[in-house]
Amino acid sequence: MPTDDPMLRPTESEALTNVHAVLQLCAAGRLRCSEKTFRPSAATVTAVAGALQQGDFYPDEPIAAFAWPLLVQAGGLARLEGGRLQLTPKGRKALSDAPEKAIRQIWTRWPQHAPIDEFSRVDQIKGQRTTNVLTAAKPRRQAVAAALACCPSEEWVSIDELFATIRKEGPPLTIARSERALWRLYIEDPQYGSLGYEGFGDWPIVEGRYTLAVLFEYAATLGLVDVEYTAAARARDDFRHLWGADWLDALSRYDGLLAVRLNPLGAYAAGLAASYEPPARATPERGIQVLANFDVVATADLPVADAIVLDAYAGRTSDRVWALSAVSLLAAADTGRSIEDLRSFLTERAVHDVPATVRTLLDDVAARTRQVRDLGMRRIIECADVAVATLLAQDRALRAHCTRIGDRHLLLAPGGEDKVRTAMRKLGYALGPGV
Repeated sequence: MPTDDPMLRPTESEALTNVHAVLQLCAAGRLRCSEKTFRPSAATVTAVAGALQQGDFYPDEPIAAFAWPLLVQAGGLARLEGGRLQLTPKGRKALSDAPEKAIRQIWTRWPQHAPIDEFSRVDQIKGQRTTNVLTAAKPRRQAVAAALACCPSEEWVSIDELFATIRKEGPPLTIARSERALWRLYIEDPQYGSLGYEGFGDWPIVEGRYTLAVLFEYAATLGLVDVEYTAAARARDDFRHLWGADWLDALSRYDGLLAVRLNPLGAYAAGLAASYEPPARATPERGIQVLANFDVVATADLPVADAIVLDAYAGRTSDRVWALSAVSLLAAADTGRSIEDLRSFLTERAVHDVPATVRTLLDDVAARTRQVRDLGMRRIIECADVAVATLLAQDRALRAHCTRIGDRHLLLAPGGEDKVRTAMRKLGYALGPGV
């Protein structure tokens, strides 16, 4: 638990584990975000915090737990459907791929696709929602990412040194659109606490807090930088002269960040290294026993991510027992889960060899999932009578893009609509709008 004494935290290994744990939570449908703001719900933050390998940076202040649902959205690994995060095809692929690839994809896409403005998390600075006050977020993200990429690899850089580098050498980083816009940002009171007063809206107060938010909540969560930090309260005193700040312990939840160190994962994600050699990964603990009666028994406390996997493929019958069945496996496959992924999971974590009865069940269900294939959404044309359907189906230009279904219907091939419309007009027919 961070105290006033600085704490050093390597983030690389835990992030490589956490990204898959969060994707498992998405696959299980356990993460919800607002469809309006994209921010995670309180229950979602709690669920993510419980799955993080080393926990969050602070026990009572969500940072990584808040960031992960936003990061998987930014990386195109998950999308909101009905308020619930669902894995995209890229997200499902990332579950079985090397985690560093997912992290690199997230960091590459994040500047353009981040769901929220990170400055909004510096919630002691008010007035941010006023029209035409803040600059576009994309250039700001790029400025911080560029400064981070300029840090010497595997060397500690103090936050104040990084601030100086950004101001002197990096791309311009500005929060307020203009001096007039800066007057609309304030602490506590829009008149007396305005940041437009001389010395109130200095770079460390505004741009510096944005930089801290990006480094701590996003770069450190992704494992790109190791961090030295302490409790946020009284960690920085550069805001004490602001009107209305007397009662504040900190200007932001990120004030405790003291220094960062760009690690090999960060260099790889930033494009500074062509390849990445992950730290030696611990062999998954063999903490389950697979029985011939299709029960899976946890012989030790399971990591949260492992329990999520078992919940997805099997029915839980007690705190430590799951029951595999054809029904539960088919239900998992119907949500995009791979039977082969479960086979690998059981093989790596079972105390003894997986029994023949279970292997046979997995083989049977895997074979069944290959018997039917989802071809996606298709358009269907309904003809007024059999004669029209026959004419269209037999046309040389149309038959390559249409399949006859019954007497009066044609199924259009994906991507062939424009060619179908053109060919139909030559025959004297038109689909018309909205078809």
